[in-house]
Amino acid sequence: MSSLEFDNLVLTSAEGLKPFAITLTRNREAAQDLFQETLYRAFAYREKYHPDTNIKAWLSTIMRNTFINEYRRNERKRIVTSAVQYAEKLNVNGLSAEGNMRLKEMQNAIYNLPATFKNVCLLYLQGYKYNEIALELNEPLGTIKSRIHFARKMLQKQIDR
Repeated sequence: MSSLEFDNLVLTSAEGLKPFAITLTRNREAAQDLFQETLYRAFAYREKYHPDTNIKAWLSTIMRNTFINEYRRNERKRIVTSAVQYAEKLNVNGLSAEGNMRLKEMQNAIYNLPATFKNVCLLYLQGYKYNEIALELNEPLGTIKSRIHFARKMLQKQIDR
């Protein structure tokens, strides 16, 4: 398939991605950014497209993976930022050297939790209620409660050591 044929195929199929981008981001500006990033990646990785493949499915997969990667990247930034802000807040209140060491130990214990427990635990520590966490993560309330319970148990074991 020539570059011109591929370009035409992508451009004619691209308009169908805009509603999918809005569904993923729930924000028109972010959806436009995601749409553009998807097209960029499609053109950048054109050699990975096989001519017999459904182009809409291929583009949708690129868009979905781009969205997930960006979401995870932003989530990591938010977690680190909130932990730093929390530590700074505690430092302003005048923690001793021992208190700072204990705080770092707790932070390390939290970040060493498995991802399913870490996300729930961090939201809980930020003051969110069980039902708010359940709605945010689209999980049943009982699952959230048990994850927080098990996260607490894991943290106790790590810190008691």
